[in-house]
Amino acid sequence: MQIAVEGKTTDIPEGASCLDALKESLSGKKLRKVVACKCGGRVLDLSAPVPESCQGLEPVEEDSPEGLDLLRHSAAHVMAAAVKRLFPDVKVTIGPAIENGFYYDFDAPKPFTPEDLEAIEAEIQKIIAENQEFTCTVMPKAEAREIFEKMGETYKLEIMDDLEQDTVSIYRNGDFVDLCRGPHIASSGALKAVKLTHVSGAYWRGDENRPMLQRIYGTAWSDPKALKKYLNQVEEAKKRDHRKLGRELDLFSIHEDVGPGMVIWHPKGALVRTILEDFERKEHLKRGYDIVVGPTILKKDMWEISGHYDHYRENMYFTEIDEQIYGIKPMNCLSHMLVYKSRIRSYRDLPLRLFELGTVHRHERAGVLHGLLRVRQFTQDDAHILCRPDQLEEEIMGVIRFVHDVMGLFGFEYEMELSTRPEKSIGSDEDWERATNALKSAMESHDLPYDINEGDGAFYGPKIDIKLKDALERRWQCATIQCDFTLPERFDLSYVDQDGERKRPVMLHRVVLGAIERFMGVLIEHFAGAFPVWLAPVQARVLTVTDAQNEFAEEAVAVLKARGIRVEADLRNEKLGYKVREAQLEKIPYILVVGDKEVEERGVNVRIRGNKNLGMQSLDDTAAMILEECQKPFAQGGMSYSFAHANASSL
Repeated sequence: MQIAVEGKTTDIPEGASCLDALKESLSGKKLRKVVACKCGGRVLDLSAPVPESCQGLEPVEEDSPEGLDLLRHSAAHVMAAAVKRLFPDVKVTIGPAIENGFYYDFDAPKPFTPEDLEAIEAEIQKIIAENQEFTCTVMPKAEAREIFEKMGETYKLEIMDDLEQDTVSIYRNGDFVDLCRGPHIASSGALKAVKLTHVSGAYWRGDENRPMLQRIYGTAWSDPKALKKYLNQVEEAKKRDHRKLGRELDLFSIHEDVGPGMVIWHPKGALVRTILEDFERKEHLKRGYDIVVGPTILKKDMWEISGHYDHYRENMYFTEIDEQIYGIKPMNCLSHMLVYKSRIRSYRDLPLRLFELGTVHRHERAGVLHGLLRVRQFTQDDAHILCRPDQLEEEIMGVIRFVHDVMGLFGFEYEMELSTRPEKSIGSDEDWERATNALKSAMESHDLPYDINEGDGAFYGPKIDIKLKDALERRWQCATIQCDFTLPERFDLSYVDQDGERKRPVMLHRVVLGAIERFMGVLIEHFAGAFPVWLAPVQARVLTVTDAQNEFAEEAVAVLKARGIRVEADLRNEKLGYKVREAQLEKIPYILVVGDKEVEERGVNVRIRGNKNLGMQSLDDTAAMILEECQKPFAQGGMSYSFAHANASSL
């Protein structure tokens, strides 16, 4: 049979393996980097026979995204093999590759200790040195059940019980046997850079009523240099952890006595949040949005009409008032539809863009709560655009441009992903197709690259998810654009078209920053707590050398405050070096020192965050410099914003 590899067609015998076929076209270093092959989008083991229908093979290299997934999945198997060698009584469950690493869940008689992790890691290196071959066997499910019954691997039996097919595949490396779809690398020796990172608890299948398992996490890379770079990023991420910086910078706190996932904002954190929200309100008004406010609780009937009660109930909180069931809102869309429906709309009224900084509540499992990044109460910069079908593409692009401008303001790069219809959904096939095509068309007509995320849309419509990339190249889901033909139908929304007929509008659900709490957490880590000057809760601090300068320091604070600068004075009877060090730890952008000379010349000695000393400047020049620095990120993005008024603009 003939097969094409990287543009070169060669003859291979029937039943030849993928590796045999690749050897006809690749050699040397290029071939050594290959860990699998791909045919028609399907990744195959190198040992797998080339499918008869295959017209061409693509090599999968170890440092490609697919290659790294293979390395990590195989590393999970090797880790499980090491655990079983050292702890034979442990039962194995599942071990997938994840972003930047892998994990395997174990049912262990006692928790793994740091010393256990060291021993497991040493055993992994032994298995790598043994260069164990990964072999795949496809067999009847009944035969596989016998194997795992003899091994006492009850979790594998439960997994098989849920499989509808008659045959399953089993992978072996050394003495370790696992139920697995594959594919895998050829042998354990291909693992060149593996490191275990930590252990945590995880419920079997994410169910709090099922056994608590021990989850061992690790990471694997194509070479030691890449592993070292990643581990350095992990260490840097620990320093930037928003929970740690939130305490150190006195921004927010979360108390178990109050309730998990509920954030208490301290003055500085609340001020940053207020500045952010004030910017959002003004920016939405400039872009043609109307601000609305809806109630926190709505009758159960409303949630039944919308479909939330049937499709989102497990994430909602309910209460009873006057023998009526009310749902605490997890989303803001219902009130916005009622605003639209409050009067007859003409085609000339559209698009109608309704914006709300709406606080919502969602029941997240305790195990997934994480600082500001995953909470139960949060505020969304939520908007709903109701428009005619012929306006849809331009409105989608308007949101994308809005997101582009705001991400640029913070220095974020971003990627786009189209999430399609999930299994649990409402609406007709026709409406889903129209909505999906509208989102695709908007991106494709403007040559915007995107990936497909199958089955991860909202229950009422497909969506574009926009994932920003932070200073450590981590991806965060924030902005989203959801196209919805279904809810306008359910709430019987209409407009009078130019032909006098009533027509159905289309609705876009969208957020730009997403959850304010989550975005704040991302910002703290992205900037390592050193907020840009326009967003810093304290932009400048005036420090005195001795008490003799206190009067002028207070006068300097008053002058700068009058110019719209967030400034405070440190008049404590402490050494100047101590006060400077404290201001640096608090990441204050400008430290303004006042000594006798500064009092005499009515100026301040300016130090910029990062230890750059500008020397003596007048108060007017200092104020102008700070305000100019505030404007820079806005000017770079072609935006404008006024900082020359009251602190935080709206306060």
